[in-house]
Amino acid sequence: MAHEVIDRIEELGPQLKGLAEENERLGRLSERTVALMRSAGVMRLLQPAKFGGHSVHPRDFAEAVMALARHDGAAGWVAGVVGVHPWEVGQMDPRLAQEIWGENQDTWIASPYMPNGIAEPVEGGYVLNGRWPFSSGTDHCDWVFLGALVGDSKGRPAMPVKVLHVVLPRSDYEIIDDSWDVIGLSGTGSKDVVVSGAFIPEYRTVDQEDIKSGAAAERNGATETVHKLPFTTMFPLGITAAVIGICEGALEAHLALQRDRVAVTGVQVRDDPYALYATGEATAEIEACRVQLIDGVSRLYDRLDAGETVSVADRTRIRRNQVRCAWRAVAALDEIFARSGGNVIRRDNPIQRLWRDAHVGLQHMIHVPGATYHADSLAQMGLEVPAPMQALI
Repeated sequence: MAHEVIDRIEELGPQLKGLAEENERLGRLSERTVALMRSAGVMRLLQPAKFGGHSVHPRDFAEAVMALARHDGAAGWVAGVVGVHPWEVGQMDPRLAQEIWGENQDTWIASPYMPNGIAEPVEGGYVLNGRWPFSSGTDHCDWVFLGALVGDSKGRPAMPVKVLHVVLPRSDYEIIDDSWDVIGLSGTGSKDVVVSGAFIPEYRTVDQEDIKSGAAAERNGATETVHKLPFTTMFPLGITAAVIGICEGALEAHLALQRDRVAVTGVQVRDDPYALYATGEATAEIEACRVQLIDGVSRLYDRLDAGETVSVADRTRIRRNQVRCAWRAVAALDEIFARSGGNVIRRDNPIQRLWRDAHVGLQHMIHVPGATYHADSLAQMGLEVPAPMQALI
C-alpha cells in the first residue's frame, strides 16, 4: 500500500508543486492541497488498520513524506508532523481512536508536544490551561495532541515533574490566526493554540514516559513492531524526512535551471566543471542523507521485530544520525543555491522558497545537535547518559 501512496503523490506532483506558492501566500495549506494529500492517503500510513490505516514500516512513511516535500515543502512538513500522530493514538486507550476516526477515517490530529500547559488533576481526568506555538497544519485538524505538566491545586507544576500527552477535540481549543508570520515553511500554518479550562478525560491522556518506553502500547494491545519503536525515533523521523525531501526538491529545480543557463561569462553552466563538481557533490550528499535516515530506522525496526532489546546507545546513534542528516542535506543545498545564479533570489523561483523552508526546518528542537551529539558520545564510550540528556533520545 505504501508504494501506491508514493505513486499517487508522484502522480499529483505537478498539482502539488503548482500550489506551493499559494500555500506560502495563505500562510497555511490551501483546501486544494489538503484534498490532494487526503486522496494520496499519506496521513493514513501509520494509522491503525482497524480505522482505515495501513500501519506501514516507518521507512515507507519517511519515503512518502520525502516525496511530498520534494513537491511542496510545507505539505511535506505537515505530513511529517501530523502523519505520525495516528501512530501514537494507536498505542492509547481504544476509546480515543473510536472518537477520532469512528465517523471519519480521514480526520487529522495536530500537536505540539512541548509541555506548555498545566493539567490539574480532577475527578475523572484533568483540567487544562495553556498556550502552545507551532501547531503545524492545525487549520485542517479536528483534534490536537498537547504536552502538559501535571499541576498542583495552585496551577503550578507538581513535583516530581510529570509530563502528559493529552488529546483534545477542536471544540476545546482556540487557534490564534495571526500567530504565524515567518520566513520559511509559511504554508504549514503552524499557529498557536490556546486552551482555557478544558476538561480532559483520563483515557485521552498518556504519560510521556509510557509512550517513550513502549508501556502504553503494551498496556493497550498495540503489538505491531512499528509500535515498539521509541517515540524519540518516530517523531523526529517525519520531520527530518521533510527537510531531506525539501532539499531533494531544490536539487531537482537547480538541475532544471542549470541545464540551459548561460553564466555572465557567456559560458553555458553545463560546460563549467567547477559548477558541475559542486552539483555532483551536493547530489551525493543529499542522497546519502536519505539513505542514512532510512537505514537507521530500518535497522532499529528489524532488531525489535526479531525480539531484541534497544539500548540507550542504539537510541542515541539513531538520533545522532537523524540530526546530522538534516544538517548535511541543508549544507549541500547551500552549495547549489550559491551556484544557481542571481535569478535564484526572485520570488517566482521555487529554489529560494525551498531554501528558506529547509533552513527553517533546521530550527525545530529535534534538529538541535549539541545535547544529542554529547549524549551519543557518552553512550558510545560506554558511559552513563544523564537522565535530563535522555529527554529527546
